[in-house]
Amino acid sequence: MIFVTGGAGFIGANFVLDWLAQSDESVLNYDKLTYAGNLNNLASLNNDARHVFVKGDINDSAHLCGLFFEYQPRAIIHFAAESHVDRSIVGPAAFVTTNVNGTFSLLEAARTYWQSLEGEDKENFRFLHISTDEVYGTLAADDAAFSETTAYAPNSPYSATKAASDHLVRAYHHTYGLPVLTTNCSNNYGPYHFPEKLIPLMITNARAGKDLPVYGDGLQVRDWLYVKDHCSAIRRVLEAGRLGETYNVGGWNEQTNLSVVHTLCELLDELQPKAQGSYKDQIKHITDRPGHDRRYAIDARKIEKELGWKPQETFTTGLRKTVEWYLANDEWTKQVQSGEYLKWVALQYEDEEEA
Repeated sequence: MIFVTGGAGFIGANFVLDWLAQSDESVLNYDKLTYAGNLNNLASLNNDARHVFVKGDINDSAHLCGLFFEYQPRAIIHFAAESHVDRSIVGPAAFVTTNVNGTFSLLEAARTYWQSLEGEDKENFRFLHISTDEVYGTLAADDAAFSETTAYAPNSPYSATKAASDHLVRAYHHTYGLPVLTTNCSNNYGPYHFPEKLIPLMITNARAGKDLPVYGDGLQVRDWLYVKDHCSAIRRVLEAGRLGETYNVGGWNEQTNLSVVHTLCELLDELQPKAQGSYKDQIKHITDRPGHDRRYAIDARKIEKELGWKPQETFTTGLRKTVEWYLANDEWTKQVQSGEYLKWVALQYEDEEEA
């Protein structure tokens, strides 16, 4: 069995679904079910005995320890995190609680469990920590992409707390010998993405006839990684990654935010055209957010050279699959757009003046 934290969230749920589609090895899925954790993501597993769901908080070290000793997982894959930069600016405390304190609690429980193991069980155990490229800060237009040796320079409460969690994971390896692995990924997109992030927000707003809010000039650059490619990279790192190492996972797809929105509008114009005009008519530039990093880019050569992994989707193919998924899953979108989510969107994007 493997133990997955945050397995009802966007990336975690995709990982669990892909894992069980390719393996008979069971998954214990541990999730607090906050606004972004959604059991509807996992509805196809309702009658699958290989999927064991437990609601819980990664800050509850005693609960975690009990589960580890009961289920005896061979690996922990740690997705659970607060992950939205805008939310971290409005309310940073939750990010410290989950990303820093929660990772510490999980590491302590994992260390206690791992130290109790013997022989091959102890030798083969892994703790795989899922992190982000945002810990590296921002890049100028002509800077080299982030590598695994790039100095950390986080610029938001979100990225600072993820950087702290990365350092804790590294420290537990070097201090206690805990067999850890870390991946730092670029911006993910794909099915089951909570609609406050750029791509699903634009799809849902476009179809609802609402403004498509673009921060500032929209020329911030991100590297985009299709979520199922990310999941395959995680499986490969878990299988063959070198202990204590970090692997950057990217899609080799640098795009400006404005270009992403334009491409989405063009896909929607093709797949679900409006009665009049283009979805591009709904684009509205709004005041930029504080401390908005200008560019991220991932150098993913290490994972390709050492482990033979590279993404299978281009941005063109991945984005089309994503739009088609949202068009075919209206009910999922309606269910996740709770009252709390709508209040958040109103706070963040409405009543903005043109930038």
